[in-house]
Amino acid sequence: MSKSFILVCDGMDKKLFSELSSNPKFEVYPEAKNSQETIAEIRKKAHGMVIRSATCPDKEFLQDCPNLKYIIRAGEGTDNIDKAACAELGIKVSNTPGANNNSAAEHALALMMTVLRKTALANTSMHSGKWEKASFTGNELTNKTIGIVGFGRIGQLLAKRLIGFDPKILFFDPIIDTHSVPYDNIQKVHSVEDIFKSADIISIHTPLNNHTRNMVNYQLLSSMKSNAILVNAARGNIVVEEDLVKALKEGKLKGAALDVFSSEPLAETSPLLGIENLVLTPHLGGSTDEAQFRVGEMAVHQLNEFFVNGNLLNEVKA
Repeated sequence: MSKSFILVCDGMDKKLFSELSSNPKFEVYPEAKNSQETIAEIRKKAHGMVIRSATCPDKEFLQDCPNLKYIIRAGEGTDNIDKAACAELGIKVSNTPGANNNSAAEHALALMMTVLRKTALANTSMHSGKWEKASFTGNELTNKTIGIVGFGRIGQLLAKRLIGFDPKILFFDPIIDTHSVPYDNIQKVHSVEDIFKSADIISIHTPLNNHTRNMVNYQLLSSMKSNAILVNAARGNIVVEEDLVKALKEGKLKGAALDVFSSEPLAETSPLLGIENLVLTPHLGGSTDEAQFRVGEMAVHQLNEFFVNGNLLNEVKA
């Protein structure tokens, strides 16, 4: 009996795949963290592949996988997969929608608080043996106007988490209607520009597509209040990084926090590094034990359904 070889990439807990590994129909390579060099060596064998954000199956990558039938993105965003090439080569693509949502929303909230209260700077100062209390006076989140760009599942979860701070919440989303929002005191605005002009805190939660790529540029950043902050925990190429650096240096906004970048990992020569009022985290939105359990559980179920039962769940098309 032939087995389906499953290659698990990008740092997932191998224990999540123990059920699949014990099934005689599968051979699973679930090491906790595979380098891209290791993946390149063994991907020719793979019938199925589970990836996060570090592995980017472009056309050249996919052409080197003659047996590959199925890719699961352990998470929601699939912009790191060349889906057109997958369609051309007959490779199916799925994601694990919803599994990371709460972790992503909570991380966006954590980034807001980190910028507002300067906790990252204070922590670094304390560990260097200093006591610089006067240097780290911050701002409260309570009663601020918060703008959420993209009001899907994560944006709405963030709004729910924020309600206890008594904010005014504005959102822009071309698809979501105000009447479908299950929370009171949340207002839809007509454009992204309205959000950037009005909000004290702006959090980005849109997918990356032709409409949102490079959406947050210097012109938009220049329209912000000078004491406002920007948080992006969605996708890196939504914010033009060079424009953000320029706007921060010119005081167009008070601060920003990024969890995602145009190229990951962030280059050592990136102009984003060393800017005091810019908080950076290495794509941690879905990096919680709880979220990783959920995405792994969903991925195992989807692999079983695809290779054993012939069912394709949560398909993402080009």
